[in-house]
Amino acid sequence: MKESDLYLPLKRFLESQAYDVKGEIQDCDVLAVRGGEAPVVVELKLSFNLNVVLQAVERLALTPKVYIGIFGQCRILRRRRRQIIKMLRMLGLGLVAIDPDVEVGSVDVLLDPGEYRPRRSKQRQERLLGEFMRLVGDPNLGGTEKRKGIMTAYRQRALAIARFLQQNGPTKASHVAQTLREPKARDILYSNVYGWFDRSSIGIYELSPRGKQEIPHWRDNA
Repeated sequence: MKESDLYLPLKRFLESQAYDVKGEIQDCDVLAVRGGEAPVVVELKLSFNLNVVLQAVERLALTPKVYIGIFGQCRILRRRRRQIIKMLRMLGLGLVAIDPDVEVGSVDVLLDPGEYRPRRSKQRQERLLGEFMRLVGDPNLGGTEKRKGIMTAYRQRALAIARFLQQNGPTKASHVAQTLREPKARDILYSNVYGWFDRSSIGIYELSPRGKQEIPHWRDNA
C-alpha cells in the first residue's frame, strides 16, 4: 500500500461535504477549499510517526484546519489511539483514519482541530506533591526504566521495616511500629506488597526468603 492510496477515499469524503479538493499543492498532500472558509490541509501517512506530526505543525502557519490522515488499521493507532488523540488535541491538530480497502473507501474523523484547554486535576497534583514530600532524599535517577524498580515513599517505609526484621529477627508488629515510629507498620506488614514478610505467628513477622534476597538490591537506593 502507498500513501497515495489514501487520497481518493479522502477526496470523495471531502467532496461530499462540498469541498473542492486537490492533491500536492505546495508540499501539502491534500488541500480542500470551501467558499470563504479557512482551507483544510491533510497530511497523509500509512502510520503515525514524528515526521507527520512535524509536517502538520508546520502547516498550522497556513491554516488552523490541519489534519493528519493515516491508514485506519495501522498498529500504533489501534494500540495507542487515546494517547495519540490527546497529543494532537494539545497541538491543535485533527486526525482522520482512512481505510481504502473497502469498496468505496471509508473515512472516520477521530479529532477536529481546535484550541486545547487542559483540564487540571487537583487531586492528581496533590498525590504528586504528596509523594514528593514523603520520599526521603532523591534515590532515583530521572529516566530510570520502571521495570527495574523505582524507589517510592512506600517502598522506603517497607525497606526500613525489612531491615529492622533482618537485624532483629521475628518481631511483634507493634514493637516494629513503636521502635521505628512508623504508624503504618502493621498495615505494611499485613499487606506485604513486595512479598518481603512472613507471619511466623499471630502479630509476629519475620523477613521472608524473598525479602532476604531482594533487600540487598535496594541498599544503595535508600
